[in-house]
Amino acid sequence: MPTIAEDLKALDALQAHLFAHRHATTSIMFAGETTDPAEAAGPRAEALATLEEEVHELLCRAETGELLGRLGKAAESGELDETRAAQVRVLARERDERVDVPAAVQADFARLCCEAQSVWTRAKRENDWASFSPYLDRMVASMRAIAEMRRPGKDAYDTLLDDFERGTSRAFYDAFFSQVKECVVPLVAAMRERGWQPSRACIEGTFDHDTQMALARDLLDLEGLRASALTLSETEHPFTDSVCSAHAYIATHVYEDDVISNVYSMLHEGGHAMYEQNVDPSYDRTILNGGVSSGVHESQSRFFENYVGRSEAFAPVLLEALRRRFPGRFDSTSAHELYLAVNRAEPGLIRTEADELTYPLHIIIRYEIEQMLFDGTATAVDVPALWNERYASYLGLEVPSDTLGCLQDVHWSCGDLGYFPTYALGGAYGAQLLDAMRADGVDFDGACAGGELEPIRAWLRERVWRHGRAIDPMPLIERACGAPFDASHYTRYLTEKFSAIYDL
Repeated sequence: MPTIAEDLKALDALQAHLFAHRHATTSIMFAGETTDPAEAAGPRAEALATLEEEVHELLCRAETGELLGRLGKAAESGELDETRAAQVRVLARERDERVDVPAAVQADFARLCCEAQSVWTRAKRENDWASFSPYLDRMVASMRAIAEMRRPGKDAYDTLLDDFERGTSRAFYDAFFSQVKECVVPLVAAMRERGWQPSRACIEGTFDHDTQMALARDLLDLEGLRASALTLSETEHPFTDSVCSAHAYIATHVYEDDVISNVYSMLHEGGHAMYEQNVDPSYDRTILNGGVSSGVHESQSRFFENYVGRSEAFAPVLLEALRRRFPGRFDSTSAHELYLAVNRAEPGLIRTEADELTYPLHIIIRYEIEQMLFDGTATAVDVPALWNERYASYLGLEVPSDTLGCLQDVHWSCGDLGYFPTYALGGAYGAQLLDAMRADGVDFDGACAGGELEPIRAWLRERVWRHGRAIDPMPLIERACGAPFDASHYTRYLTEKFSAIYDL
């Protein structure tokens, strides 16, 4: 029987191998989304499939199960410290999620995701849902089959929701979205009845691509990202990824006729990257590296995008950044005018461009369609009509094309069904984190107004970021806030903010 010291040495070797695979996979996928030529999709898919098979072998072989079983007992008896116990717990859970799924099935799914992303990119550009539709059906069928292998007899969509945010389910999100709708729908109706909207004239016009990229780096510096640990590139759909605290990736998309799109894309993606850069560096090359869940990750991105970036206190700082990069363009704009312009709330077609208030409605639409796909009450061919009907019903909008409709998001092409609800949940986490931060004495408004965000970063670093994957999402939020998750922080924030802006 190996000693605990010998088992821990084997545990470290396993984690080092898994880190190497994660590093390779992340780098390959980032290149695929940013710099690879179109014809590279096939070879890239094969490389990712091979890496997936090797990860499966590392985690699911009998020796790994025996190792984690021995160390699990050592953790239960108090023979491991908190960090080692967390490593064993998270690795055992990841093994459990894979062990009943054959390696070939995992590899085929990796191939499918890579191929589907390539098809989606072209389909979006050409407004061609028909070309992507078969891939979505294959994606749903594959994910449903894998979920059944993992949790026989259990609801497949519940399994996926729990994957992205442990402890959630349809029942959880049904209750959460019901509470959100009770807040958002009356506010939107009251604003429509009032019939007034803030002007966006101050942020309209054409803005040079390269200057916008320079502004992007300014905003990342302002947020507090380490440029020496960051790769910034461009892609069709903005995203962030990371391999360790010393290397985060951000990809953005610049629209020359919409400077504010890139501003808030960078603040959003910068929030993701700050989380990754500020995980305890001792967790690098271990299973505890990285953000704990999609919902907590989105709480950080949307915190800096909205709670910081769209606050009235931050408006003068953002205005100065715009004036510096675009001399003369914003000289006659006041900070309050900018604040109103970037907080204009009105239904729109594009989720990533949506205001804070109507944003959850975009998520609810996707959540409802995903449930229908997994329940078998709809297939991919039905999605455009379902999408368009809901945009008319929930947002009062006619969708002119699938490019601006059901093809707008990358998520379904890369196997991220079940992810969308975490965007709204992350926004709600952020409101509760903000209230807890203020209760702890952080001068949030003062930090935003001065453009010195370190007090905000320090609080988040201590309570959220440094823990990586060592604490599960709901316990992490409860520890950070001193109370269990409560969506009323979010609904109260939305009600107070938009009632004040629109004088409701």
